[in-house]
Amino acid sequence: MYIKKRSNRFRYYQHLLLAVFIIPLSAAHADSAKTLGWDDLIPDEAMAELKKIAGAAINHNGDPVEQQMSPLLSSVKKELDGQKVRLPGFMVPLDGDENKVTEFLLVPYFGACIHMPPPPTNQIVHVNYAKGVHPDMLYDPVWIEGPINVGEVESDLAVSGYSMKAVDVSIYREDEQ
Repeated sequence: MYIKKRSNRFRYYQHLLLAVFIIPLSAAHADSAKTLGWDDLIPDEAMAELKKIAGAAINHNGDPVEQQMSPLLSSVKKELDGQKVRLPGFMVPLDGDENKVTEFLLVPYFGACIHMPPPPTNQIVHVNYAKGVHPDMLYDPVWIEGPINVGEVESDLAVSGYSMKAVDVSIYREDEQ
């Protein structure tokens, strides 16, 4: 009987210690943002279909907006909605002043939406950042972090398939991937 009580007490303390150490670790993990790449914004089915037709000829005479709205190029990953993510890219300013940019599009390559037709909707994130970024950062790749929302947002330059209220915007560094 004494051994059984001792064994139960030992198990109790084991579980208590595990809970004390594991719960803070899981809470810290829950607060961390999931790092995404641009391909992670494309649904798996659409990515598989795009790979199938990758060798097909591209119609360069068509209306770019019409091509952009293809179901494959505008489909989004609904399961990302509300997740805290971190995504690298380039900023295309939409709103702000000479001291800070508070609204921008995040795109996968420099010059997108300005010098050519915009990328597909699932490759554009509409970002609001209340703190704002200095306009000098517009020429550098950046990391944005915050909860991502799924749903189209229309701006003067493009339609985005995702949006975000960023909690952090920082200069991109390769060693931070």
